[in-house]
Amino acid sequence: MLIFNKKSDLSAFLSPLIKQNKSIGFVPTMGALHQGHLSLLKNSLSENDVTVMSIFVNPTQFNNAEDLDKYPRTLERDVQIMQNLSNNIIVYAPEVADIYKGNTISESFDYDGLENQMEGKHRPGHFDGVGTIVKRLFEIILPNKAYFGEKDFQQLQIVRKLVSKYIIPVSIIGCPIHREDSGLAMSSRNERLSKITRENAAIIFQILKAAKDIFQTKSSQETILFVKNEFKKIPEFQLEYFEIADEETLLPVSEKESNKKYRGFIAIFIENIRLIDNISLN
Repeated sequence: MLIFNKKSDLSAFLSPLIKQNKSIGFVPTMGALHQGHLSLLKNSLSENDVTVMSIFVNPTQFNNAEDLDKYPRTLERDVQIMQNLSNNIIVYAPEVADIYKGNTISESFDYDGLENQMEGKHRPGHFDGVGTIVKRLFEIILPNKAYFGEKDFQQLQIVRKLVSKYIIPVSIIGCPIHREDSGLAMSSRNERLSKITRENAAIIFQILKAAKDIFQTKSSQETILFVKNEFKKIPEFQLEYFEIADEETLLPVSEKESNKKYRGFIAIFIENIRLIDNISLN
């Protein structure tokens, strides 16, 4: 397995492959790999000649310094996990200086309002950081396809908008949420939960599924109220938000329309650890 720490070395390796018209699949991650990441890798390995995975904890998309400091960094373990899957994965694991050249600040992006909803409201500057790192990684790797999980559905839509507005020649592939046996959406942050809390966190998906059932016959306001009331019964879980939004615009839903796709989005704090999830409501 090839591991590159410098973009110049990676570009030098990929350049002749690009000239040979080899298709490049790209899976961007912040490491602490789980089965959700591996499912993205499997898709890329099956659909491309070359697969690159980046492992980089991007400082500009964290608006909470403590969250950045505590984010799990497990490169050796991650490489072993990838080797168990395939030796045909190219790893790009740069230092901050290799990406930001000593100027660790975000570019500013306009995503036509997608950035102002849900995560954008609660994490100021987050999607500028996401856009900055994704755009730079695309420029370094020049992939044909890039794979993103639907757990971060708002981020997926943001990246699609980024590619469209900046005319970046890459196809963005959204992949289904991978869940633990309990139903908890797989996340690197799950590793920070205590064993009992990780088991109890299954309630998040249970409530989301119940909300989907309610939404079939009730209004969005009634569905949101149900979710809020359910979490009031569980004081150790602090609900930051539950919103029902149009999948395309991410705008909150007031009146349901038969030709629209809707999704419920949630953010929860447990043990001071923030988890997000979402569910299609159609």
